[in-house]
Amino acid sequence: MHGQVLDWYAVHRRDLPWRRRGCSPWGVLVSEVMLQQTPVARVEPVWHRWMERWPTPAALAGAPAGEAVRAWDRLGYPRRALRLHAAAGAVVERHGGRVPDGEEELRSLPGVGAYTAAAVAAFAFGRRTVVVDTNVRRVHARAVGGRALPAPALTAAETALAGRLLPADAPTAATWSVAVMELGALVCTARAPRCGSCPLVRRCAWVAAGSPPDDGPPRRGQAWEGTDRQCRGRLLQVLREAEGAVAGGRLRAVWPEELQRERCLDGLVADGLVEPLADGRYALPGSPR
Repeated sequence: MHGQVLDWYAVHRRDLPWRRRGCSPWGVLVSEVMLQQTPVARVEPVWHRWMERWPTPAALAGAPAGEAVRAWDRLGYPRRALRLHAAAGAVVERHGGRVPDGEEELRSLPGVGAYTAAAVAAFAFGRRTVVVDTNVRRVHARAVGGRALPAPALTAAETALAGRLLPADAPTAATWSVAVMELGALVCTARAPRCGSCPLVRRCAWVAAGSPPDDGPPRRGQAWEGTDRQCRGRLLQVLREAEGAVAGGRLRAVWPEELQRERCLDGLVADGLVEPLADGRYALPGSPR
């Protein structure tokens, strides 16, 4: 499998800025946090603006947390911006401003879990780590397991399989991890896999079995219209577009359902994304009053 996938990747990989040779480990860490549950097309322009403004952890750590939330724009799940800001501070305080290269040290940073730590260690430092995201799981489930889709949640068996498939050489292992990820993103997609273009089609267990449909529970897409996520996004957008604090009336105007709006506003405050002021106004953390 290794040669086929690596040869395919050498020809078909996307030219993404965080994969280029000159990208710093900080740039890789920022990309991995931004790419969580967010498509590349939405991440890339925000990543460029972010790196131009805060090219190092120290640059971000020296800015108010609210500016990180503002610059997050509409990537969704804005708590990631706060966690990345906190991670930047930890890198400065604990590691002299340099992103650490070990998985254990990376996992100790705020907001950095097992996947992100493994990905940064592999893609920024060329370490031999087990990197398993949704795309990797899907390729493994089909090519090796003969199933249309992996289990709803990552299992120990999947992690063990990814470890067994990892090349022994560290630089090759790092390239293998990103190559399988790219194969899942571009060819072995969830809804419309392009099996005729896949380098593994002749040895894919799922294709050999006749490409049977998924036999697991129905998988429903996430709703958006009218949800708390949409409400929170509307409220945050008002604050991102303002130069300083805004009156509560401006927030009330963007979402008519009072109970839902107040619940979402309370949630944003609890998450540290919004600061309530004594005069009834609201602001992003650290924003001008």
